[in-house]
Amino acid sequence: MDLRSLLIIALCVIAIAGVFYIFVFPYLTGEALAEKRHAQITSRAAGRRPTGAERVVDATARRKQVADSLKELEQRNAEKKKITLETRIAQAGLEISRTNFIAGSAGAALVVTLLLFAITRSAPVALAGVVIGGFGLPNFVLKFITNRRMKKFGIEFPNAIDVIIRGVRAGLPLNDCVRIIAAESSEPVRSEFRQIVEAQTLGLSIAEAVERMPQRIPTPEANFFAIVIAIQQKSGGNLAEALTNLSRVLRERKKMRDKVKAISSEAKASAMIIGALPIVVGLLVYLTSPRYIELLWITDTGRVVLAVCAAVMGLGCFIMQKMIAFDI
Repeated sequence: MDLRSLLIIALCVIAIAGVFYIFVFPYLTGEALAEKRHAQITSRAAGRRPTGAERVVDATARRKQVADSLKELEQRNAEKKKITLETRIAQAGLEISRTNFIAGSAGAALVVTLLLFAITRSAPVALAGVVIGGFGLPNFVLKFITNRRMKKFGIEFPNAIDVIIRGVRAGLPLNDCVRIIAAESSEPVRSEFRQIVEAQTLGLSIAEAVERMPQRIPTPEANFFAIVIAIQQKSGGNLAEALTNLSRVLRERKKMRDKVKAISSEAKASAMIIGALPIVVGLLVYLTSPRYIELLWITDTGRVVLAVCAAVMGLGCFIMQKMIAFDI
């Protein structure tokens, strides 16, 4: 057999082996079945793509619903910016009526007016007591009581949220958790959650009842809680996880507030010393040399100087208070 015949036989064997490898070998090793299975899985995955798109649409719709809920809450809060006297009394936690508060303000105005007239024997100065005693002093006392109550609420409120988180994770309904807080928590959180329970008894939903809390407690904490409950009631979701995040944020805010208070304590002490120094010096001078300093209130020029100094001191104290007050 010559070389040419051997080459032809070799080419024929290679061709047969190639055909066998291409058409028969895949069926013997299972590669054809694997490719067929892979094609089926791919086609099924392609068929599930609309489901993924639907999930994207659902997520977009959920975000839109949350945004609409936030916008609605902001509009309601904007409509309720005008605070009535009854609302301010409720924020202070006082159980008095509008008439009693006005009567008390009138009594304070009369007492301050008579006191100033007895000291100065001046009718214009005594008339200033009407403004001081009738408007300034009652509003100052009401604001002081309100701020003290808001501070107590901010300290106790994260603990109340933790009670709701544990109750929800244990399987209790949100309404039962609110009743537990209304019965066992400290004031003023207990009275606020009791009003939520009473509002639900009258037929309001939990979201509508909680929405009224920021009106009585005008703090970011109460507003955050009302937003979380409203969004969860409308959009659903994991309430325990949302309240856990809210509790962590509130505690971090309190830590930051305490840290700022500690850092600014030196500045506050300096402001108090600077503001009290002229009064203390004037009192000491009056005790040692009354004839020397009494010119400030027995002469017209002295009264003008005293009024200007009081106005400048008041302005300086106001500016210092704004410089050391931080909104967190």
